[in-house]
Amino acid sequence: MSKQAVELYFRKFGKPEQPTLCLLHGLFGSANNWMGIVKYLQDDFHIITPDLRNHGRSPHHDGMDYTLMAGDLLELFDGLGINGVNLLGHSMGGKVAMWLALQQPERIEKLVVADIAPVAYEHGFDNVFEGLCGLPLDKIQHREEADRLLAGWVAEKGVRQYLLQNLVKQQQGWSWRFNLDVLRKAISHLTGFPEPGRRIFAGEALFIHGEKSDYIRDSYREIMGQLFPHYRQRMLHGAGHWLYAEQPQLFAQAVKGFL
Repeated sequence: MSKQAVELYFRKFGKPEQPTLCLLHGLFGSANNWMGIVKYLQDDFHIITPDLRNHGRSPHHDGMDYTLMAGDLLELFDGLGINGVNLLGHSMGGKVAMWLALQQPERIEKLVVADIAPVAYEHGFDNVFEGLCGLPLDKIQHREEADRLLAGWVAEKGVRQYLLQNLVKQQQGWSWRFNLDVLRKAISHLTGFPEPGRRIFAGEALFIHGEKSDYIRDSYREIMGQLFPHYRQRMLHGAGHWLYAEQPQLFAQAVKGFL
């Protein structure tokens, strides 16, 4: 294993003889986020759901950028003897998927990117980080109290529930599964996207976006077409940024139909 790579925690579903599909979660997420989608796809695919570095049950590491995360995945695929894989990534996971497809196009069969583009975004995570760092973990008695306190920084209950999935209670008290300090330091890298140079992914790519989300804009289509010349685009009605959770059946149908 590369000195820079970490050994990712992952789960497997479906039958090994089926085409392999790797699902990549977003910032502050984990493999568990995909369970509502796995049930629709596991009969047709050999599914791998890793926790990306500094998330979930995967190791913490001071390094946090898309090149490192793509390298972790290559180590995982090599360890499992997987040469060709379909990639599906949401948000940050979508950027990992795109970067890996640009770096190692021969390893990627098809690419699905959920509600993100290969561009730099202005990040609005200051309140989230302030709230997470401001929670007095040594004094919290229960998860409901954490939710009430976090509401002072994060108004949307659904976002708070998503974040608090990472709050775990152990013998020594409450702690975060994700590496909060490193994620905060790396946020400008994570909301950005590396300079691709002349690289392209000439395979088939599908960009799915939510009707209520503004993460995919008309102005991004030029760069999407330059990097992924055979891409197509699909909008899910009634869905926002968390489209796989808001419209799981429609999302899974779109993925399955494309793959």
